[in-house]
Amino acid sequence: MSNVKIYCVTNKEINFIKKKNYFLSWVGKSNELPSNYIKCDDLDNIFYKEKYYSELTFHYWYWKNLLDKEDENSWIGFCQKRRYWIKENLNNIKINKTNINQYLLYKKGYDWDRYNSIICSPITIKGAKKIKLIKKGWRNILNNHKLLFGKDQENLMTHFDMHHGFGNLKKAISLLENDDRYEFLNYVNENDKFNPHIMFISKKSVAKKWFECLFSWLDRCEKEFGFKTLKGYETTRLYAYLAERYLSFWFKKYTKYKEQGWIFIDV
Repeated sequence: MSNVKIYCVTNKEINFIKKKNYFLSWVGKSNELPSNYIKCDDLDNIFYKEKYYSELTFHYWYWKNLLDKEDENSWIGFCQKRRYWIKENLNNIKINKTNINQYLLYKKGYDWDRYNSIICSPITIKGAKKIKLIKKGWRNILNNHKLLFGKDQENLMTHFDMHHGFGNLKKAISLLENDDRYEFLNYVNENDKFNPHIMFISKKSVAKKWFECLFSWLDRCEKEFGFKTLKGYETTRLYAYLAERYLSFWFKKYTKYKEQGWIFIDV
C-alpha cells in the first residue's frame, strides 16, 4: 500500500488514471456522479458554492468529514482534473493520457523526510504584452508608470488586479489575521512567481492547519465580496483564485516545503 494518498478533484469523469492511491473526487452535478467517485454534497459541505469555490468545494468537505480519519503518518495530497503530480527528473518526456500512469507521483520521494509539505513548481506571471497591460492594467499603470517599460515591475498584485478584479486581492488581504496580513501583502508586491492550482501534499497536521486558516479567511472574504457581483471568468471563482495565491505564501511561511513537478493533461 502506498504511503501517499492523492485526491483528484474533478467535475468530469476521468478514465485514464489507474493508480490505486488516486481517489477521484466529484464536484460536478449531483445527477452525473460516477458510482466510484467520492461525493462532497452530503454531511458538512459547501456544495452549493462550487460555482465560486471550484475544487475548494471538495477540500472543505474533506477537511470537515474525512481528514480526522487519516493516518497521522500518511502523506495526503490533492490534484485536479487537468493537473497531476509527476515524478522527478522527467525533462523532455512527452506525457499524455496514454502514458501518464508511468510518470504519476504515487509514493513519497527519497528526500521527503526533510519536509512536511510538497507544493507545485512555480509559474511566473511576467511578460504581459503592453497592449494587455494598457487594456487590463491601466489603473496599475496610473500608480506605477514603470510597468510599461520593464518586466521587472510586474508582480503578483498587478497580475491579480488585471485578471481577477482591481483591488480585490488587496481588500482580501486586509481581512487576514495580523500575523499574515502585512507579510502576505509584501509577498504579492515583491514576487512575480507563485505555486499554482491549489495543489499540495502534506502530513495530516499540516493539512488541518492550512484548511483552518484558509476557510476562516475565505469566510470573512465572503462577507466582503458576497456572490452576486462575481461574474465571468475574471471574478466568478474569486475565492479559488485567492486561495491559490495564499497557498504559495502560507506553505512557505509555515512549513518545510519542497517544490514538485506537475503536468497539464487536457480532458
